[in-house]
Amino acid sequence: MKTMTCNQLGGACDESFSANTFEEMATLSKQHGMEMFQQGDEAHLKVMGEMKAMMEKPGAIEEWFAAKRKQFDDLAED
Repeated sequence: MKTMTCNQLGGACDESFSANTFEEMATLSKQHGMEMFQQGDEAHLKVMGEMKAMMEKPGAIEEWFAAKRKQFDDLAED
């Protein structure tokens, strides 16, 4: 099990998520992002806008995911 914060995953807060795989971590982060979107959280909405802009650049989101996966892989187990 490894733990990362919303900030470490490119988000806007210090909420922590724990998962066994990067895919699980990504799912937890996505669920949190959807909750923050529904709540209209300004800080998270700003980050989401930045992510949307990144997705318009060819290859940028793949590079971002690869960097986050490496960060997860490099973490010590909890």
